[in-house]
Amino acid sequence: MIICPVEIKAFFAGSGVNQRQKLRLKAGDGVLYYSPTTSFGGKDWLQAFTTIGRVADERTYQADMGGGFHPFRRDLCYVEARDAPIAPLLDRLEFTRGKRNWGYAFRYGLVEISASDFAVIAEAMGAVP
Repeated sequence: MIICPVEIKAFFAGSGVNQRQKLRLKAGDGVLYYSPTTSFGGKDWLQAFTTIGRVADERTYQADMGGGFHPFRRDLCYVEARDAPIAPLLDRLEFTRGKRNWGYAFRYGLVEISASDFAVIAEAMGAVP
């Protein structure tokens, strides 16, 4: 399952992560995906952490998605987990506690969080041994 020692950095990632942000990730870093909606650009609210894993290695590569779209990618090792709504966690997470506009930080694609916040979310997702 997931192991998140203090020295491992933990990040949120989303579809807006750019090349420079992907280069910040190192092998072994924990990664969480937060999904505001159930479909990209949709209005159907989900507001949950939906995927958890770790960066597999140091390799960054470019994928061909067709139509001239060639995004950069990093390989991740995903962990089996369930969706974890953020609402019950807001007061427990350092990066959201006491912040009315907690979702604003997610607009930047990749947000570094503390190892303790990562552990709280991993536990809520059922991704801890």
